[in-house]
Amino acid sequence: MSSKKIPQDIRAQVEAIVTRFNRTVVRDRRTFFSARFRGQYVYLDRDAYGVVGPRGRLTWTGDMAQWDFAIYRYSSERYDPEEWMFYGAEHLDGTVEGALQACLEAYP
Repeated sequence: MSSKKIPQDIRAQVEAIVTRFNRTVVRDRRTFFSARFRGQYVYLDRDAYGVVGPRGRLTWTGDMAQWDFAIYRYSSERYDPEEWMFYGAEHLDGTVEGALQACLEAYP
C-alpha cells in the first residue's frame, strides 16, 4: 500500500468516474456521489436532496484498478476495511466504479 498522496492526474480520473457514474447510474440531479481527497484516501460521499453523508473510502495503492475499500459504518461512525458482509459487497473489484456501486447498494 502506498502512503503517498494521490497524484493529480489520478484525482482527475476519479472525478471523471464519479461524474460518469452519477450521470449514467444514479441519474438524479438531486442525489449524487462526490469525492473528497485527503492524502492517500478518496472519501465517497452521497448528497441526497441536500443531506450529505459518508458512504465509503478508497485507499490509493498505486494502481488505478486495485483500490482498497472501506465501507462507512454508521453504527461505529468510522470506515471499516474489515467489513465485507453488506449489501453491494459483491461489486467490490478494486475499481472506483465497483466501490460506487457497492456504496449505492449498501446505502440506497
